Amino acid sequence: MRLRVLAGPTALAHIQQHGLTASDIHTLVGASGGPKWFSLFGLDQYLAGEFFKGRQQPLQLLGSSAGAWRFACYAQQDPVAASQRFCDAYSTLCYPANASSKQITTISMTVIERVFPDANTIQQVISNPVFKLNFTVARARTLTRSRHKLGQLAGLSLTAAANLANRRHLRFFFERCVFHAPGSQLVQTPLTDLPSRLIELTEHNLLPALQASGSIPLVLDAVQNIPGAGKGVFYDGGVTDYHFDWPFSQQGLVLYPHFYPHIAPGWFDKSLPWRRTFSANYHNVVLLCPSQSWIASLPGGKIPDRKDFRQPDATRIRHWQEVIGRSFELAEDFKTGNYQLEPLY
Repeated sequence: MRLRVLAGPTALAHIQQHGLTASDIHTLVGASGGPKWFSLFGLDQYLAGEFFKGRQQPLQLLGSSAGAWRFACYAQQDPVAASQRFCDAYSTLCYPANASSKQITTISMTVIERVFPDANTIQQVISNPVFKLNFTVARARTLTRSRHKLGQLAGLSLTAAANLANRRHLRFFFERCVFHAPGSQLVQTPLTDLPSRLIELTEHNLLPALQASGSIPLVLDAVQNIPGAGKGVFYDGGVTDYHFDWPFSQQGLVLYPHFYPHIAPGWFDKSLPWRRTFSANYHNVVLLCPSQSWIASLPGGKIPDRKDFRQPDATRIRHWQEVIGRSFELAEDFKTGNYQLEPLY
């Protein structure tokens, strides 16, 4: 078995009785995780190019970091081509040894330039009537606003300690900003777990907001003063929403192509095995993830991650290309129903 399909109780009952069709899906979710996404590339190509092709009703897209960038491709006129550009640009990134955060930021910006080659592609995302882009960005508060690495490190250390005691303490250090396409109906009730703001996407703030959503603290430079979001220091949306622990809409099912069978709410929770999503939030979620046996068959016995940048560039790129090619195996299994349906919890 290569693909696992895990469903919350509402989703499980629906699939067992009616099966699963594109029209059943209200929301598509994409997690943070950087190069982990390469294991899902084939699924993205199938979902954007075939499964949801011809859809008329709006589909809410919710992502952070790499998930935000993936879904910015879905919302373009040719999502398959845009996703391919993203994959090609990201998978061939190379950084000089001991690169500074400024150098890493400058080189990483070339990915956005490939994904959005002209102003028309920006407008396509803003005005797409079906694929409604929503993604999170973390606005720094108090010590985490520092522009100096030592100040950032001190602020993040305090954040980690506070979050360890209670995730709600994250509110003292970061504010969640949800950037959304005009007309998006994703957030229908206030998000109360953390301070949150809704900010409409425009042709002026789409690119800086996307850049911010992938700006990992201590690795890339923060984005300053995003239009429409006011003054501030903005970081990776995964800080507040690494895998998303949200009360999703009751209007339909939520499809979640993911790297893991578990959910870590925020970036500071990923190393806390006891910090997982509230099951009630995932009752209508259908989670797609690779099986452990499939992962074990990949280069190094794992899905790609940022630690791969420690390898020689040629080795890393070769391994990533193999994973990207094999990711279509997961898409084929989803398309043909070659999987075992399991309870999510």
